[in-house]
Amino acid sequence: MSLTTELVDWTYEQKCRTAVAALEKNGFTALYCPGGKEASDYIVAEAAEAQSVGFGGSMSVVDLQVIDRLGEMGKELLIHGQPGLSLEERVAIMRRQLTCDLFLSGTNALTLGGWLVNIDATGNRVGSMFFGPKKVIVVAGRNKLVDGGVEEAITRIKEWASPPNARRLSYKTPCGTTGFCSDCNSPDRICRITTVIDRKPRLTDLRVLVVNEDLGL
Repeated sequence: MSLTTELVDWTYEQKCRTAVAALEKNGFTALYCPGGKEASDYIVAEAAEAQSVGFGGSMSVVDLQVIDRLGEMGKELLIHGQPGLSLEERVAIMRRQLTCDLFLSGTNALTLGGWLVNIDATGNRVGSMFFGPKKVIVVAGRNKLVDGGVEEAITRIKEWASPPNARRLSYKTPCGTTGFCSDCNSPDRICRITTVIDRKPRLTDLRVLVVNEDLGL
């Protein structure tokens, strides 16, 4: 490991630990993970008693390579983004995610003050984060950290998350072509529901893993 890499990792560790402390102050169960392996192992351990596991379409969770591990454990995997599904089948899986035993998601942004900020097109992901599943685990890579507040978090999402996500999902939006947000009115617009979770929801076991590794978009 080069000195530069070591110093960058150290700097991010301080930011990650600051976010963890803020999340805990806000009532969340939060854990610092030095890397993706620790986060993956935590999820697998927490899934031991779960029968159904829902996935919010998070690239961060995909990056952890946890899906195959859970499948090998015999879990029912509720993945609405599987190829070949009809719209009706996708919506049915989304609805089942709302009542699954364990729901896994990323977050578009995490402020150092311990707020989770997200923008959805449909709302199934953020809806499952708030209420319904028996347990929710949110994964936040260090690239999701925001030094400022909600405004800076939204800027981060629209500049760094929405354009590549629109391109990944083949939506016909200006940002999916140019790489820049234009606050469009496209029928395919994915920025439709903006949410801020500033405290742990009262009836939801919501846990946040802050990982010192770039994950997702």
